[in-house]
Amino acid sequence: MKRSYGLLMAAGLLLGAALPLFAHHSISAEFDPSKEWSVTGVLSRIDWINPHTATWVDVKDSTGKIESWGCEGNPPATWHRAGLKKEDWKLGEQVTMTCAAAKDGSQRWGFIKMLKYKSDGRVMVFRIGGE
Repeated sequence: MKRSYGLLMAAGLLLGAALPLFAHHSISAEFDPSKEWSVTGVLSRIDWINPHTATWVDVKDSTGKIESWGCEGNPPATWHRAGLKKEDWKLGEQVTMTCAAAKDGSQRWGFIKMLKYKSDGRVMVFRIGGE
């Protein structure tokens, strides 16, 4: 009886530890890689956090009002393995950001596909899933 209780407890602990693995989603669950948008503005923020980074660009609308456009990105560890560091994002510089559109219709949120700097023409291209 003690042995089966111990096995049951061990199985429960393993299952509980594995549940977070099932919570992760594919990018195509929230974003449509075949639809994209681009904006040009000032690179204002990079959130270098888990589970996903976020890049923000401030854009002036037709009335001169500043709007923040953001794109989710891969986790910091993925970018580190690709040779990118947080310092590679030059805040305050003029950039064009291209993102996969959000499936929920969010107008100023997407998944980053490309970031191009106006000053030196440097381009960072990001791969999405099986794309």
